[in-house]
Amino acid sequence: MQDAQQIIDTAHEMADAARRAILPLFRDASVMADNKRPADFDPVTEADRAAEMAMREVLARRRPEDGIFGEEFGQSEGRSGLTWILDPIDGTRAFLCGAPSWGVLIGLSDGQRMRYGLIDQPYIGERFEGGLGRARLTAPMGGRDLAVRRGIALDQATLMTTYPEVGSAAEGRAFARVAGKVRLTRYGLDCYAYALLALGHVDLVIEAGLQAYDIAGPMAVVEAAGGIVTDWQGGSALAGGRVIAAASAELHEAALALLNADEGPVRGSD
Repeated sequence: MQDAQQIIDTAHEMADAARRAILPLFRDASVMADNKRPADFDPVTEADRAAEMAMREVLARRRPEDGIFGEEFGQSEGRSGLTWILDPIDGTRAFLCGAPSWGVLIGLSDGQRMRYGLIDQPYIGERFEGGLGRARLTAPMGGRDLAVRRGIALDQATLMTTYPEVGSAAEGRAFARVAGKVRLTRYGLDCYAYALLALGHVDLVIEAGLQAYDIAGPMAVVEAAGGIVTDWQGGSALAGGRVIAAASAELHEAALALLNADEGPVRGSD
């Protein structure tokens, strides 16, 4: 892309702006959450809204022709054919608990695939970027290139997901078939699980019920590090839904077979 450097610089400026908006409110016991979904607990805080507004202000100044799709303030059409997909705090529940596993997610899509993305954790100062020729971690303890782990068989793999129940009962059973075959299964890290896959410490991430803004940034980072991100049938995961990220084609194939075994392709509910 001819404007690759401007895109990269804009993404980093957005992440910096989100950090400034969020950090004064993290681990502040006075910060309250509104519930966006009365039937369930889907929290949003002042920090979520402030971070997305800060990122939108950067885009309005630097790339006004691009579209925007943000979790808190919806979609704004653009004219460039590019859309920024923003999740100001992925893991608001963790944020409310004071746990630093949440992150700021930034992704750039051309409508067919992710071109660039960031996973940023402001509190610990780690930023994972992928796309446009980059796959890199910058962090207080030093930076390094991102690369998925290769040569790991399913029975030696590490699997992560955010919620033990994963999704519907049928989705939970499908996940359990994979979890029963791997060496280690861990829970609860939200977007940070994808960052660890790109860093070479996790081999599979399997989730359900995602929105596009939950996966756009992580997808770009994982793919730039050499991984694979699809839905549970091996198709595009751009729209979210049921997502699998794998470090290798072999692990991806083995996990897909288990996800879709016995009961046939997994449906949204029993």
